[in-house]
Amino acid sequence: MKLGKKIYNDEGLVLLSDGVELTGPLIGRLARMDIGYVYVHDSLTEDVDIPTMLHDETRNQALKTIRTQFQDMSNSSGIRKGFYHLDKKFSNIMDSILDDMSSQEDPMIMLHDMHTTDNYLYVHSLNVCLYTLVLGIAHGYSSSELKVLGLGSLLHDIGKTQIPIKIVQKPGMLSDEEFRHMRAHTEIGFKILKDEPNIPLLAAHCAYQHHERINGSGYPRGIRGPEIHEYAKWIGVADSYDAMTSNRIYKKAMLPHQAVEALYVGSGTLYEQNQLEIFRDRVAIYPIGLNVKLSTGETGVVVSIDPSLPHRPVVRVIEGPEGEKLTPYEIDLRKVLSVVISDMTE
Repeated sequence: MKLGKKIYNDEGLVLLSDGVELTGPLIGRLARMDIGYVYVHDSLTEDVDIPTMLHDETRNQALKTIRTQFQDMSNSSGIRKGFYHLDKKFSNIMDSILDDMSSQEDPMIMLHDMHTTDNYLYVHSLNVCLYTLVLGIAHGYSSSELKVLGLGSLLHDIGKTQIPIKIVQKPGMLSDEEFRHMRAHTEIGFKILKDEPNIPLLAAHCAYQHHERINGSGYPRGIRGPEIHEYAKWIGVADSYDAMTSNRIYKKAMLPHQAVEALYVGSGTLYEQNQLEIFRDRVAIYPIGLNVKLSTGETGVVVSIDPSLPHRPVVRVIEGPEGEKLTPYEIDLRKVLSVVISDMTE
């Protein structure tokens, strides 16, 4: 097998280029680095284009900005040290992100690009930003509103830069004391951002409230429903989804459809139902390039998605029920309603 899509490290730099042969030792190395999945070249799907949410240059610059600024804060002893250009750098990268996303028609939440998990915080911050912006665009926010929402989501976890690294990266369950420290990141993030002269105060409130839940079970203040700003509610959904679908040292990533189901358990209690409905309609629960099994027993690869019906993709069937090779053909699940996706395949 040959790698079908690049793998990046936590700095946004290419770790492995597409076309690299996936030898046994290399596959073992990727597993040890907690890479949860890869795309591979296949002559039967060479014409399938895997969409990306950002251009490589924008993604790399965004991760570099996040990493540099967050590391400066992590190394500081005073909460204001190293913050002098935070506003300008993040504002500029947000403009680039919005430019990339505005060029897409009906952007959707796809599986994120493969990254190592050495510094999950950087990649997570960018993923949550992208997912939240997809939801904000679908909701109909203006460009100025999207910029504030984007900055709030990009910086929602900035308070974790002041939490001991051994707690942030602990490969297991936190103790009660460690969890108390971790929960403090929301209040710390608010304190960091509220005094930045060119960071909107609302972005600071996003950092403060993104773990609040509409039934009052969240933190840090346990506020309810209308007391929570709607931006923070959007970020809460995106934050939870990315945490579920990311491979971590202590847990295996969920597939998109599993994470959506898990979020729906909290509909009306943890998350607003109308926001989950928009999320459901904008997430590719069967992303392009994913191997799937159909209710007919056949297996194939998702080759295209209709944004208006993301749960009924077009599948290129390549194997029969007994694993026999077939002459590939495509089935449009929007039209063939008697067939459904029954499982994912390795």
